[in-house]
Amino acid sequence: EVREVRKQFGATPVRALKKLGLLDVPVVAAHCVKVDDEEIDLLADHRVGVCHCPTSNMKLASGVAPVTKMLARGVTVALGTDGACSNNNLDMVDEMRIAALLQKVATGDPTALPAGEALALATRGSAEALGLGDEIGRLTPGRRADVVLWDFTRPHLTPTHDVVSHLVYSANGADAHTVIVDGEVVVRDRHAVRLDADRIQGKCEAIGRRLVAGVAAG
Repeated sequence: EVREVRKQFGATPVRALKKLGLLDVPVVAAHCVKVDDEEIDLLADHRVGVCHCPTSNMKLASGVAPVTKMLARGVTVALGTDGACSNNNLDMVDEMRIAALLQKVATGDPTALPAGEALALATRGSAEALGLGDEIGRLTPGRRADVVLWDFTRPHLTPTHDVVSHLVYSANGADAHTVIVDGEVVVRDRHAVRLDADRIQGKCEAIGRRLVAGVAAG
């Protein structure tokens, strides 16, 4: 991608976006695994939100985003999964764990991106990157009541020494017991309230079989 952008625009991706004026409007930049120091400063100066997708970056061998460096320079960093083509389970809780571990091995620093910062990427960082920091991302008066209740009685979360550390390093999406969005319960006791999960899963399985059969026939 960097080679192609240099070839077409004579600049690296972030610099090319700046030349085109695209950094002057609200932007969320995905991945950012190949940014240099000057580009990081451009992202910070133009208030560009960066969506870090560590599992996708690893599966595609794209590289490692310099998340700790971007945070230190004032870049707003969100957390994402990318799509199913490069991330099989799309589990945001798993993404927190991988983001935290990946920064540690990339920097050689076991204290890099601690659990609290990883959780912040998935909550307030993501809200701020989307321009919704005043509405969601924190549990404070005046914001929408977006709340997840976790089941910490499960074996892999016992004993609970540190709630945040357990949530980031030990939990997974299946541990979410109840989900409330804007004050409305949408998941209760791990069951989607407004969706027919069995029907949706059945349709997905059927579509998947048709796709596999089509590829084999082709």
